[in-house]
Amino acid sequence: MKLLILVSNIVLIKTVTMKKLFVLISFSMNSQSIDLINPEKNIGITNWYIVNDDVMGGISKSYLSINEEKNLIFNGYLSLENNGGFASSRLSFNKETLNGIKSFKMMIKGDGNIYKLRLRQNNRRASYSCDFKSLKDKWIEIDILLEDFKPSWRGYTYNDYPDLEIEEINSMGIQISDKQEGDFKLEIKYIKAVY
Repeated sequence: MKLLILVSNIVLIKTVTMKKLFVLISFSMNSQSIDLINPEKNIGITNWYIVNDDVMGGISKSYLSINEEKNLIFNGYLSLENNGGFASSRLSFNKETLNGIKSFKMMIKGDGNIYKLRLRQNNRRASYSCDFKSLKDKWIEIDILLEDFKPSWRGYTYNDYPDLEIEEINSMGIQISDKQEGDFKLEIKYIKAVY
């Protein structure tokens, strides 16, 4: 008997006998994903812009580039001088791009710092943000549920702010802040929206 197995969008054909069939674990793929950022596939590499603390007098710097391995690099220097303390990059996209998603999946290699994945909608002052920790020089895959995003603005978290309206989100960003002064570097292989 031939059994078709779907694993991460790769179809494997495996020959099994009826006696071995009971060993296989059946599962249902209830979720699908789309790439929001995947430089290897030329996805999500345009429409980026940088927003650093120089908008309020700070001197932090950040840059975006694609390395030889076709990964997105977010790097720079976070300074606390002049009341600064954040560096970010943002990707703009059409509203309704994220309709129906449940989570994000990211493959990153970092420097041990804590970063934020941020979602923004035009009609809101605050962004919706979720922290994630990188490991120094190690690739890790991170899953972030929509429920994990909290509204914040200029470092303050809101408890009574309106819920995130995913169909209104028109940008996604990566940020470093929280007094982590010094050089930083985050390498991103992909960010996927999971449905």
